[in-house]
Amino acid sequence: MKFFPKVKITNPKLLNISILMTINGCLGATARPNSLSLPIKGTDLWTLHRDGEVKLRMGESGPEAEPPLTVNQMFTSTVQRFGNYNALSWKEGEQWKTMTYNDYYKTCRTAAKGFLKLGLERYHGVGILGFNSVEWFIADIGAILAGGFAVGIYTTNSPEACQYVAENCQANILVVENHKQLQKILQVQDKLPHLKAIIQYKDELKEKKPNLYTWAEFMKLGRDEPDAQLDDIISSQKPNQCCTLIYTSGTTGQPKGVMLSHDNLTWTAFVTGQDVSLTDADKLQEVIVSYLPLSHIAAQMIDVWLPMKAGGVTYFAQPDALKGSLANTLREIRPTAFMGVPRVWEKMQEKMKSIGAKSSTVRRKVASWAKDVGLQTNLNKMEKPLNYRLAKCLVFRKVRKALGLDRCTRCYTGAAPITKDTLEFFLSLDIPLFELYGMSESSGPQTISLPDAFRLTSCGKVIPGCKTKIFNPDVDGNGEICFWGRHVFMGYLNMPDKTEEALDSDGWLHSGDLGKHDQDNFLFITGRIKELIITAGGENIPPVPIEDAVKEAVPLISNAMLIGDKRKFLSMLLTIKCQVNNETGAPEDEQTPEAVELCRKLGSNSTRVSEIAGGRDRVVYAAIQEGINRVNEKATSNAQRIQKWTVLEKDFSIPGGELGPTMKLKRPVVMKMYKDQIENIYKEVLTPTTPDNPLPSK
Repeated sequence: MKFFPKVKITNPKLLNISILMTINGCLGATARPNSLSLPIKGTDLWTLHRDGEVKLRMGESGPEAEPPLTVNQMFTSTVQRFGNYNALSWKEGEQWKTMTYNDYYKTCRTAAKGFLKLGLERYHGVGILGFNSVEWFIADIGAILAGGFAVGIYTTNSPEACQYVAENCQANILVVENHKQLQKILQVQDKLPHLKAIIQYKDELKEKKPNLYTWAEFMKLGRDEPDAQLDDIISSQKPNQCCTLIYTSGTTGQPKGVMLSHDNLTWTAFVTGQDVSLTDADKLQEVIVSYLPLSHIAAQMIDVWLPMKAGGVTYFAQPDALKGSLANTLREIRPTAFMGVPRVWEKMQEKMKSIGAKSSTVRRKVASWAKDVGLQTNLNKMEKPLNYRLAKCLVFRKVRKALGLDRCTRCYTGAAPITKDTLEFFLSLDIPLFELYGMSESSGPQTISLPDAFRLTSCGKVIPGCKTKIFNPDVDGNGEICFWGRHVFMGYLNMPDKTEEALDSDGWLHSGDLGKHDQDNFLFITGRIKELIITAGGENIPPVPIEDAVKEAVPLISNAMLIGDKRKFLSMLLTIKCQVNNETGAPEDEQTPEAVELCRKLGSNSTRVSEIAGGRDRVVYAAIQEGINRVNEKATSNAQRIQKWTVLEKDFSIPGGELGPTMKLKRPVVMKMYKDQIENIYKEVLTPTTPDNPLPSK
């Protein structure tokens, strides 16, 4: 394919300017309009169209009545307040470099002008394919200021998956990290008729191609452009128009383009920042570490929009963060708030247990005592007694410092279910993990746990200005969780059926998750409708609680997946905790030190997964069966008992395809990948598990 030539686009709609612009000489910025001088014409709560406008879910008082803002208005307000404060920090060699909010905004404007110079059209995508970086942020915000859509693309996507996203958002420009990501785009460029330019932001180009730019070449284009066209576009933007597309992971079909408006982002950042008591920079600057995939809304809200609202500083982790380097970055940066997906917390837990196993007897006893004190104190919410203060001095402070969390007042977990065992482990170390719950379609958070509103295994209470209702609850109060608020998305781009499926006639967003409230209005997630296993006997079974129970009963297990849809009985796929390759992130055959220690206690000499899988280690298999027997004893019915199971040859992983970018289990993928193993389970004659026959039949 040949790219279209570089052109400037003049959209007639841009001539319909709703407010006059004044140029701030220092920033080249627009003056922030008073309250709502921008007209809001949308009459419907949702739209399917890229240039559509929606009716905002405004209220008469409280957070719902907060004046709507565009991204540019929020950004310029922050620059006016905190312009000289550091906004972004990244590492070059061993040295940390910084960028102030003044420079951050100027650079985003330069990028926006560069995009316009390359032919970015209104309501067309700028796809960003790469690991978290300053360039990622600048491309994202630059695309929004230029009137396009910021579109993150998962770095793990195949060329075909990249093609789907780029074509669906009609991307005019793709921003890629390096040669590896560039190759994916070059493979499919002939199938992208809207594509006009590609920009590579890391490393030197290995080959010159028409309309392929380095980051430096791209930024030079923007610096040479006048401000007038960009200012006209910014002035015409409205809070109820789309500015960002978040593509769902697509585990149950093609990814959906979640349309988020300016107001979705700016209002959610406002209410969430207030709810979690983020501190403005002029009082105490918040420090964030960016490492989770920015194509996910959780990372964007936590890394980009919340710090911008409060004037916080975002530090960028190394690309191999999830392969091991994150621990070093945390110790260097010492964040004030930190979001970890469950697998990150589990890895920390495994590492600390491994270190603890090698400690002296005295140290182990002190640590065990302190953890008992910490857990009971936090669970009881009592006055901090003397033994708690002593434990804090002897153990807790040292643990926090070793983790790099000594300044961290808010440790969050979200994006996937976390086990009670992991929650209790960190609670025992005086590190409560506050659960977040939400989805791309709610601009991120719907409920949040807080220090003064905390229940173990609950995802907290609804954020201010939003509502939660349980749709069609059963006798136990379990039903589908539905959302309402200004954080609810505009609709799925060009997908009427999917939009109608997600939003009911009253505008409530149906999450597809099952949950219930307790008497104090704490929300508990009990399953997912699409993940519900409906057995051949017609019983509905949510898999996550059973999977969590097995992992808690058998600490050797890394991942567990329940099988049984349309089957006569339940079975389970299990994986063993193992080492991970630091380069590729792929699971290795060697077990973790914690797993080896557990095997020793059972009387097994196994040190590798291959020594256990396939029934090779009868001692370990017997221990697993005993744990499953304990889980089965608590089952609410015979249909909810695990009748058979198998240990797989390797753990689930992102490179392997079983886990998504946020480490969430991709059930349809696992079902397909391990079809033969599953079929073998159901081919064999079921042998009841009894004390005399503890092993599943071969």
